[in-house]
Amino acid sequence: MLAALLFLTAPLAAPSPATAPPRPRILGISHVAFRVSSVTAARSFYEGFLGLRVGAPPVQPTDAAELAVLVNPRQYVELLPGLPEDQDRLEHIALQTDDAEAMRRYLASRGVEVPERLAVGGDDSRRFSVRDPEGHAVELVQYPLGAHVSEGIVAPLMPISRRILHVGIIVGDLAAATQFYDGLLGFSETWRGSRSGTELSWVNVKVPDGDDYLEFMLYGERPAPGSRGTAHHICLEVPDMEKARALLEARPARVSYPRPLEVRVGTNRKRQLNLFDPDGTRVELMEPATVDGRPTPSSTAPPPRRAVR
Repeated sequence: MLAALLFLTAPLAAPSPATAPPRPRILGISHVAFRVSSVTAARSFYEGFLGLRVGAPPVQPTDAAELAVLVNPRQYVELLPGLPEDQDRLEHIALQTDDAEAMRRYLASRGVEVPERLAVGGDDSRRFSVRDPEGHAVELVQYPLGAHVSEGIVAPLMPISRRILHVGIIVGDLAAATQFYDGLLGFSETWRGSRSGTELSWVNVKVPDGDDYLEFMLYGERPAPGSRGTAHHICLEVPDMEKARALLEARPARVSYPRPLEVRVGTNRKRQLNLFDPDGTRVELMEPATVDGRPTPSSTAPPPRRAVR
């Protein structure tokens, strides 16, 4: 992480609504950063098995990033070495904004603790980081003008996906998360799901100026840091799950992937296939539409009751 990401200054007094600066646009998910115990093993999974390219991302990566796994010209995964034993693998999530400085001023005006200044990369990218109510590091990044994936990078394999559809993060206090992401950042709720039918399991919230979304993975008992790899996840969109599964089965790297490739229909009635990197971080493949093309109704179940300690 950049030193600037350690932030934070004291929150500024919020101005009146009439003088508060407007919120800049949030265009989508920029990237996700995961800690890994072996960059070589992680690269073999993301590049050799999933077929994603490794190379220069559209913005200069954070200082600690060992390499970037490219999903498309604007989205990527950062792999950071040095995963401590039994620790959370999620380092930070990053959202793309069209004006990082205006976003910094906007959040400060709303009482959010922000750094005193932006971190400016050698490529003229601009970024800063805040913490959401759950404690996740959320980076707001502005891409440099004309940013693109470096020329000359040849993908040796067909990529399994060309889009990060959503990122999953654990959430214990749904009201606080809603206030931060919906109330401050302008996200909008699109769907609620329940695994049991009696207790809410997931809430999806879409970025205000794009189609990517976050999936709140709700809990009552907070998962231990080393057990968050299935909850903290990325979802890659695939148009045809059976074709995607067949593609993975045919990979030379399939012989070293120890799990079965099982296609299932989720509670949202979309075909899914869960994969896991060498440290157990989940990579979910999912079709964009339901099995019959009809929307799945949202659950009306209540959120989990939080454990009292």
